[in-house]
Amino acid sequence: MVLELTTLMSLIKQRIKMELNKIEVTTEHNLFQIRELTDSGGYHRRVLTPSDDVSSEVQEIKDRAEALWTDEVKASWATFQAEQQAEREAE
Repeated sequence: MVLELTTLMSLIKQRIKMELNKIEVTTEHNLFQIRELTDSGGYHRRVLTPSDDVSSEVQEIKDRAEALWTDEVKASWATFQAEQQAEREAE
């Protein structure tokens, strides 16, 4: 059985309590670099993109995504992803 990454992350979060520690917004596509504090005191880091589903995220992430991931940003991100895929296929 193959689990999607989001399902796997959800299962991991259920086992390890994580608290949002920091959100950094990077690049012209407004990628979110997320830093979470684990219950053991360590950090867990991940990146969210404008094509990601944030419906299961904490409210602060949802609010930032709604404010920053405009239709224009989402379209720009989709174009960038398509260009990157075309370059990989051309190699």
